[in-house]
Amino acid sequence: MILTVVFVVAALMLLAGKGLVSQAKSLAAKYGRPEISWQQAAAAGLLVLAALAFQFQGSTPAPIPPPPVPVPAGPLDLSGLFSGPAGAEDAALVAALTGELADELQWDWSQEKPYLTTGVAVDELRRRTREMRCRGVSIGARQPQARDAIAGHLDKAVGTSGGPIDNAKQDAWVKALREISEAALDVTR
Repeated sequence: MILTVVFVVAALMLLAGKGLVSQAKSLAAKYGRPEISWQQAAAAGLLVLAALAFQFQGSTPAPIPPPPVPVPAGPLDLSGLFSGPAGAEDAALVAALTGELADELQWDWSQEKPYLTTGVAVDELRRRTREMRCRGVSIGARQPQARDAIAGHLDKAVGTSGGPIDNAKQDAWVKALREISEAALDVTR
């Protein structure tokens, strides 16, 4: 505010030039120097302090709004389903396991003679991998809501048939496992 007043006075000085200064001098000579009491000087000082205080109060920045809540990228949302003290660790482990399984299945199915040719074989690999990596600890027992959501997603994406796996079913398995991995990774962010 004070800076604004200084700029306005400077602009008037530039526009009026010496004429304004001479007019101010003639007015001062005509009316003389006013007598100011100590109460008037104190009041003027308080007004200046009030103007300064007002200037600094108005210059506080607006609060920064919180960042938007992330929206899951895929069809599976595991937000809030991993809980407890091991929730983040369990989500990270699920993300790593399912991402690695997707990579391994994709590699196996690109071979001339793949090892995994049935739904039963894929599900057995998934179960054994989880058991070996977790040393017998069940993430599903600790995280039943996440377990149920993941199981529902797999049932919907690849079905429950344990029979032979064709190219379309292979793609469905890889896609479903990557979606689980990404959804679990989103929980850890």
